[in-house]
Amino acid sequence: MADTVHEQMLRTASLRVTRPRVAVLAAVHAHPHADTESVIGAVREGHPGVSHQAVYDSLHALTTAGLIRRIQPSGSVARYEARVGDNHHHVVCRGCGRIADVDCAVGEAPCLTAHDDHGFSIDEAEVIYWGTCPDCAAEPVHELS
Repeated sequence: MADTVHEQMLRTASLRVTRPRVAVLAAVHAHPHADTESVIGAVREGHPGVSHQAVYDSLHALTTAGLIRRIQPSGSVARYEARVGDNHHHVVCRGCGRIADVDCAVGEAPCLTAHDDHGFSIDEAEVIYWGTCPDCAAEPVHELS
């Protein structure tokens, strides 16, 4: 049943419905902020014959069509998420690399109003908050003797 939803998303975006695209779209929906290798692993659980290249091609096509979003925090590999069409941001743990969504702090897309836009027509802003997640903060600190 979920595949039917993903198939319809592809059709609505005027993309050809293929098994790899449906599987990649489903994997990204099921695993927010997954890296490419994680998406490949998730796709191959249900479709072991899907090649690495088919997953890469699908990720590119789905990103270009706006069905998924590619993010790449500094020092991290590219990651993919299905939450698109809003101006949300991310928080990244410096310890384990965990990523979570963060809604804009105030009102409707406040980050799109730059102090000086230099003549650009701004349509998206990317803010990444860095810190320590609760799990890493709870770990005991080991001091060197």
